[in-house]
Amino acid sequence: MEIKPTYLGTMIGLATVAFGLIAAGAWNKLITDLIALFLKPGSGIVAELVYAVLVTILAIVVVQSLAKLAEKETALRSSLPFGKKPPES
Repeated sequence: MEIKPTYLGTMIGLATVAFGLIAAGAWNKLITDLIALFLKPGSGIVAELVYAVLVTILAIVVVQSLAKLAEKETALRSSLPFGKKPPES
């Protein structure tokens, strides 16, 4: 049975997203528990605000890093002669 490359690529993408969601849930629980260690019981809204700010900062840093990486890759690919593959690292 032949598996089409687009099907395989789609399955890899879906599996990656699924495991990413599982990992995000685990990190969510960990960060929530860590914040609860440092804040008084009953400070629900403050804890949620601290959590939201921390996660937002982390998301901005990750997205900016990925954007810079994508820019570097685009610049590298555009500087290569047609048909030449980049060196393996």
